[in-house]
Amino acid sequence: MRVFGITGWKNTGKTTLTERLVKEFTRRGFTVSTVKHAHHAVDVDQPGTDSFRHRDAGASQVLLASANRWALMHELRGAPEPDLDELLSRLDPVDIVLVEGFKRAGHPKVETYRQAAGQDLIAPGNATIRAIATDSPLDADRPTFDLNDVAGIADFILKETAS
Repeated sequence: MRVFGITGWKNTGKTTLTERLVKEFTRRGFTVSTVKHAHHAVDVDQPGTDSFRHRDAGASQVLLASANRWALMHELRGAPEPDLDELLSRLDPVDIVLVEGFKRAGHPKVETYRQAAGQDLIAPGNATIRAIATDSPLDADRPTFDLNDVAGIADFILKETAS
């Protein structure tokens, strides 16, 4: 599987770019999965639902299934957060996995950058960031793309991950 990341600070367009890349790659006939890292206490379940009640009662895993989708929730219950490689090993094989977040992991990435966000670039000193997608001109030591150049960014990712 080709693995490529989209990283950057909050409010720089990571999720929008990831969503647009998924659409671009699937339009081109590729199968795509995504991995999204959340820094906050995220919960995909809602209090009061049966599955929430199962987890709240102490279940280690709850598999919720319907005619449209299934979801497996795994409670860490104090165990360490799995690293990206472990998470990737749990995915079914696809052509491309887009990873949103995981700034410090070793996979190649494109950084999203918006000057208005008021943050410095992550790219300097981080060799895993292979390109920058930005809304403003930058003097950078690696390729830069307009944040809206989804086709160009997709082409770059395919070239970078070709084996």
